[in-house]
Amino acid sequence: MAARAKAGKASAAAAATAAKPTSPAALAKPLREAYGSGQPIAPIRDRLAPGDLAAAYAVQDINTRHWLKAGRRLAGRKIGLTSTAVQQQLGVDQPDFGMLFADMAVCDDEAVTLDRVLQPKVEAEVAFVLERDITTEQATMADVLRAVGYAVAAIEIVGSRIANWDIRLVDTVADNASSGLYVLGNTPMRLAGLAGLDLRDCAMQMTRADQVVSTGVGHACLGHPLNAVLWLARKMVEVGRPLQAGDTILSGALGPMVAVKAGDRFEARIAGLGSVRARFAA
Repeated sequence: MAARAKAGKASAAAAATAAKPTSPAALAKPLREAYGSGQPIAPIRDRLAPGDLAAAYAVQDINTRHWLKAGRRLAGRKIGLTSTAVQQQLGVDQPDFGMLFADMAVCDDEAVTLDRVLQPKVEAEVAFVLERDITTEQATMADVLRAVGYAVAAIEIVGSRIANWDIRLVDTVADNASSGLYVLGNTPMRLAGLAGLDLRDCAMQMTRADQVVSTGVGHACLGHPLNAVLWLARKMVEVGRPLQAGDTILSGALGPMVAVKAGDRFEARIAGLGSVRARFAA
């Protein structure tokens, strides 16, 4: 009887140990190493406390600080989960964010080898480049409008270090919001004085070899792409990394993501902002 009781206590202790959440530092390392190895890892959500978004952002921040210390330069931010449908799918009520580094920028129509991003997909969005800092707590839309230098069409090449894109909210947040690379178009448009630039209702169409593969519209991004920028500006002040002049902001997808294969060439056109191309080496 005593032996069975002792065994039961040991089993309970083992189960409690197994259920104990893994530290953010221990989760950050395999995610970081996946970039170099090219081998995706299993989802990490079961190693965090259920729904622990703060811990997921802690994982992201540990890797951000690691890369900055290693010499990478922060060039902006990306916003994810700006679609109401995707938010409902993941059971969240707000977007997420990730960091953009300077070495993630790709020139328009520059050939990208598939080994640069794990499990790549593309999505078209409106990007903004700031000409003023946004450091004000409780920033307003007026603060955002003053800070934005110009808008430009963009293609984000998203990727996932999580095998088979088997992600939930904490997985993608920890994995730097599933970031990869990004391409900016070459037709920057200032917001001021452009009566014909309607970012709320601007139509987006993305083609692959002249075949339409994704369509969307500006208000698919939180009702307006600038709404996403305002959310981000407030969040960045809250977490102590306020947006600065020169930052590039990827405001969120206007249409569905599309998987990539070698030799693909995508072109996204956004009304009022021209076009941008992402090309993948054969």
